[in-house]
Amino acid sequence: MRTHRYGSQPAPLLPLALAAVGLLAPRARAADFAGGVRPILAAKCFRCHGPEVQKGRLRLDVKARALRGGLSGPAIVPGRSDESLAYRYVAGLDPDVRMPPSGGPLPAADVAALKAWIDEGAPWPEGLDPPDAAEAPVPWSFEPIRRPAPPEVRSCGWPRGPIDRFVLARLEPAGLDPSPEADRAIWIRRLTLDLHGLLPTPEEVAELLRDDSPDACERLVDRLLASPRHGERWARHWLDVVRFAETHGFEMNQPRESAWPYRDYVICALNEDRPYDRFVQEQLAGDLVGEDAATGFIVGGAWDQVKSPDPGLTAEQRMNELHDMASTTGTAFLGLTVGCARCHHHKFDPVSQRDYYGLQAVFAGVEHGEREVSVPDGAEREARGRALGALEAELARLRADLWKLEPQASLDASSAPSRPPVSPLGNTDRFAAIEARLVRFTVLKTSSLEPCLDELEVFTASDPPRNAALASAGAKARSSSDFPGSPLHKLEHLNDGLYGNGRSWISAEPGRGWVEVELLEPVAIDRVLWARDREGKYQDRLALEYRIEVAREPGAWKVVATSADRLLPGANAAPAPGPASGPAARARELELEVARLRARPKAYAGRFVQPGPTHRLHRGEPAQVREAVAPGAIAALGEPLGLRADAPEGERRMALARWIAHPRNPLAARVISNRLWQHHLGEGIVATPDDFGSNGAPPSNPEFLDWLASELVARGWSLKALHREVVLSSAYRQSSAPRPEAVAVDASSRLLWRFPPRRVEAELIRDCMLQASGALDLRMGGPGFSAFEPNDNYVRVYEPKRAFGPADWRRMVYMTKVRMQQDGTFGAFDCPDAGQACPRRTRSTTALQSLSLFNSAFVLEQARLLAARLEREAGAETRGQVRRAFALLLQRAPDPVEEAAAADLVAAHGLEALCRALFNSSELLFVS
Repeated sequence: MRTHRYGSQPAPLLPLALAAVGLLAPRARAADFAGGVRPILAAKCFRCHGPEVQKGRLRLDVKARALRGGLSGPAIVPGRSDESLAYRYVAGLDPDVRMPPSGGPLPAADVAALKAWIDEGAPWPEGLDPPDAAEAPVPWSFEPIRRPAPPEVRSCGWPRGPIDRFVLARLEPAGLDPSPEADRAIWIRRLTLDLHGLLPTPEEVAELLRDDSPDACERLVDRLLASPRHGERWARHWLDVVRFAETHGFEMNQPRESAWPYRDYVICALNEDRPYDRFVQEQLAGDLVGEDAATGFIVGGAWDQVKSPDPGLTAEQRMNELHDMASTTGTAFLGLTVGCARCHHHKFDPVSQRDYYGLQAVFAGVEHGEREVSVPDGAEREARGRALGALEAELARLRADLWKLEPQASLDASSAPSRPPVSPLGNTDRFAAIEARLVRFTVLKTSSLEPCLDELEVFTASDPPRNAALASAGAKARSSSDFPGSPLHKLEHLNDGLYGNGRSWISAEPGRGWVEVELLEPVAIDRVLWARDREGKYQDRLALEYRIEVAREPGAWKVVATSADRLLPGANAAPAPGPASGPAARARELELEVARLRARPKAYAGRFVQPGPTHRLHRGEPAQVREAVAPGAIAALGEPLGLRADAPEGERRMALARWIAHPRNPLAARVISNRLWQHHLGEGIVATPDDFGSNGAPPSNPEFLDWLASELVARGWSLKALHREVVLSSAYRQSSAPRPEAVAVDASSRLLWRFPPRRVEAELIRDCMLQASGALDLRMGGPGFSAFEPNDNYVRVYEPKRAFGPADWRRMVYMTKVRMQQDGTFGAFDCPDAGQACPRRTRSTTALQSLSLFNSAFVLEQARLLAARLEREAGAETRGQVRRAFALLLQRAPDPVEEAAAADLVAAHGLEALCRALFNSSELLFVS
């Protein structure tokens, strides 16, 4: 019998001791419960740990606890004795556990009686639990949301709406008054930094100061929320929460080249004000609702791509992947540390081990990797179509010019070879126009292994020519044999219009094989194009000797070209244009780009397969498999998902998404409302945004949090509506200036007697520097830029760049996020490393931050560019340059002392020195 330890006390594995206290009648009835069954259940118990434990024991004489069970599951499952641990252990059905743990087994009659009682439904009258059996309190966050009425406060003219009444109701008992309203120039700076992550321009500040209309502030907020800059700013907050990165992590840390579509999805969803319940659903089941890239959320975590030959270690790696998916889902959407239930029941919250493995079962069919995704309707699809049309037209013109220079294939065996050698990048076989419906390409010899073709194209002799071999044009492909077991190398890839090794055909015969294309109808053709790998990554498996035959009817083959008139590889063929010459190289670039646009794009958004059964793992160890678990959620939060153990894969994720975002689930709305408040006011109503459980911080104002959550739901889950409510409140518009009497009562400003000032994040520091210098590139979307030197090592080494240029001057949200590595300048400012979810960044102050801001190559370059801008816009007069610098960076004019000191600095050390000084000013680095 195996044993384990809880603390320092050894104990048998879940010892259930149903002692023989009296005999049960063979057919126990409900009326017999109090005098017959209950004494036996009360005599001994499970040993376990979890929120239901009292002094290390699970009370089996308490109905709810016996049905819920302990570490291994429910002791009693009404109607199913085969699933009830109480019966299984005393009946000896589990080889790991002997019950009772000492002495002989229970009499067969007692075992049979217990089985009969359970199979009858375990009739258990209400009201018989002992008086000391009260359940542990449920965490506050599990209680339903109740929309409170805003509190009554004194009539002082300060509250603009419900938010202010909640704030004032906490200030009054503390004897504090709110602070005066901030100057409009300060408020627009605060507002623009919060909603856009950028500075307001001097012109925008001046416009607000001139506008005396009563709705000036409301119109400004609406304009800022409608800008695409808003999604870029708030996407960064969400990407922190979901541990988004564009590398795999672990020791290899190789890039995820197609992870960026998820980042773009988040930006787009926030800009469109996608209802939050829909936002949740798309990230868990976007492939089912037309948002393919959104499921990048599920596989956004680290992935160990080095697999072990040891099955045990491989199983552990897979469990770690599923743990990341389940744990991050719990943190991001529910604010719970559900990952703590991997090895045992949660120590503090009502999350059982079965709940945890139920969540794992939801994601059991999700695998790391990229997949083809659809392009949503709208502007992106239209732009893609326009780009494709323009490239196809350019490619057609280039090909027409190149084909005129291409020598025609010769079948004269007596002539010396003159055509260029075969190239893995691409080859053209031109011949006299001939009507055909069948085209066969036969490989007779290869450079190595089985032959590979990434695409076989057959062009008509018409003007303009067209590729008649495309499957989309009705052509059908056949082959002598196909390489087995590879999703990359299929016959269907021969004529799908896509290039590269990843979409190619390989024969199953070493050194030989043939493919044949049947065109939709007979047509005049005059050339065949083929390649090993137009992307240039592979040169093996190249056809060295081949022949091309055509026929109008099956069997009537005619040879039109062979490799016999081609030079041997390595020989020169002048003056014919080779694949690397100017026009030919451009044509190949266009071919690849056209193929990319024709293809469905790929995103690192996970691959989905129908999973097998999920089991609870004892102590979280893959080798200790216990009972099967159906896909589920957290039982204490409401109705189960109601799924079978073999439910379809997508149905699992969709059910969980609906369960999370259901209005009856109290956590989703509370958690996201708290996050929004946290990023506007510096700290959440719940100071632990990743832990709304018993071990987290209690809400500082629970009624206010419930009001925010209910307001979000009432407004159709619109985050922008909640943003608007917050930033237009009097609480948000307060001055941030300290007041001694208030500091003495509430030094941390938790009661919000003023706007709490805070240092801005790394992204804002960098983006605002670029904005002020005039270098900021506001292009949105697509692959990002890197802060590291190029590197293609198998185990990646990330060396920060030492020089930067315009390609690196986009917003920092588009910087390729490398897991566990920071860029050389701004990484020091508490950027998360994407190793795990980061719902709240730390705020440190270090010498490295000061050195980076004063001496880094990036800051020096931006100071130079800002100085040049000041000279252009303010002329050569120093004090004009100083005033313009203050307006661009601080949104105000310098006072006389500042202006004189700045002018002296410029005179002594140059304009760039002033720019560096302002880049390092606390006024720029703080939102106040």
